[in-house]
Amino acid sequence: MAAKTLEKLSKSELYERAQAADVPGRSQMDKDELIDALSDGGRESKSRSSTSKRSIWNGAITFGLITIPVGLYTATEDRDVSFHLLSGKDESRIEYKRVSTKTGREVEWDDIVKGYEYEKGKYVVFTPEELEQIAPESARSIDVVQFVDESEVDPIYFEKSYYVAPTDVAVKAYELFVRALTESGRVALGKVAIREKERLCILRARDGMLVLETMKWPDEIRQAEFEQLEKKPRVSAQELKMARQLIDQLTGDFDPKVFEDSYRRRLEEAIQAKIEGNEITVNPAEAPTEKVVDLLEALKASVAETKTRRSA
Repeated sequence: MAAKTLEKLSKSELYERAQAADVPGRSQMDKDELIDALSDGGRESKSRSSTSKRSIWNGAITFGLITIPVGLYTATEDRDVSFHLLSGKDESRIEYKRVSTKTGREVEWDDIVKGYEYEKGKYVVFTPEELEQIAPESARSIDVVQFVDESEVDPIYFEKSYYVAPTDVAVKAYELFVRALTESGRVALGKVAIREKERLCILRARDGMLVLETMKWPDEIRQAEFEQLEKKPRVSAQELKMARQLIDQLTGDFDPKVFEDSYRRRLEEAIQAKIEGNEITVNPAEAPTEKVVDLLEALKASVAETKTRRSA
């Protein structure tokens, strides 16, 4: 199916189609990745570590009188292990169908429409043409509205990362924009519409190219309200000194390559063991205990342990 047709479907609808097509890894895919997989006929990408050659969005960066034609490419991927749901009796695959709650019969995709429930059991129905007409002005552009220091943007707003690449005719303008952003130390704040949803976004320079970070709207960020944080316990100067010392000892340059998903590794090892016919011993998990410790003594022990580990 063409990507343009798939874009009109919701994520849950795409997932159902991916399930019917037996797309590998579908449970860990976002909407863009589901569209890519389904438009490929359900095949899993062979070069998962490289950037997809198919842009998920095409348009232009606009600010002032400047227009830079670009495409967006998914920058990240999930590598979680995907499981199928099976019957516990005979290990047959579980299948989901689109069934009408009124007739109990299966409904074909072509007969499905989108409706908004405004009262219990009452809906207003929208056609694809009506939804297209309501599409935001930023549907084909990344509208830059201002430039800000990146430190001013709280990472809690960040949603998903995309590589931004220019078309052949826009390479010079793109390079100029990247260099200007790099030298200014700022990021571009704007709006973009992807997959029928308008989002805030920032454009930032990274390794000689642009990266777009989609962002949540302010009303999508939940307020942090926790009664236990309303209490203000007394922290001694010595406790604070020891805590800062521990932080200093554990401070280093960020290198993501030194970290590993140990759960995924153990899970893959367990899967391979089962394939080879080996039994897996399940050890009962110990219940977590809320042990009350002397905070200062715990800090001192942590500092000493870190010193020993670093000198070894």
